[in-house]
Amino acid sequence: MSYSNRHADLLFELISRRYQNKSTVVTTNKSFGQWHEVFPNASCVVSLIDRLVHRCEVVAIEGESYRLKEAKERTAQKAAARSTTARKVSKK
Repeated sequence: MSYSNRHADLLFELISRRYQNKSTVVTTNKSFGQWHEVFPNASCVVSLIDRLVHRCEVVAIEGESYRLKEAKERTAQKAAARSTTARKVSKK
């Protein structure tokens, strides 16, 4: 999914106002090198990343997403329920 320059400018403005004054936590599934895919024509992406990573601690979490794991489990439960219902209907 990509966003317009306006969205990038708004995010840049927010980060700039908080820069060196307040803590900011950002979570993303995109590396900084991929932010140009999110904001394809925004000229402020490099400055935005620069402000975010200055004096920061980047925590990279490896592994499967908790939300993805839960979604797979729900899908498996629904499939099991459907197959149980189908077996009951076919026995009648």
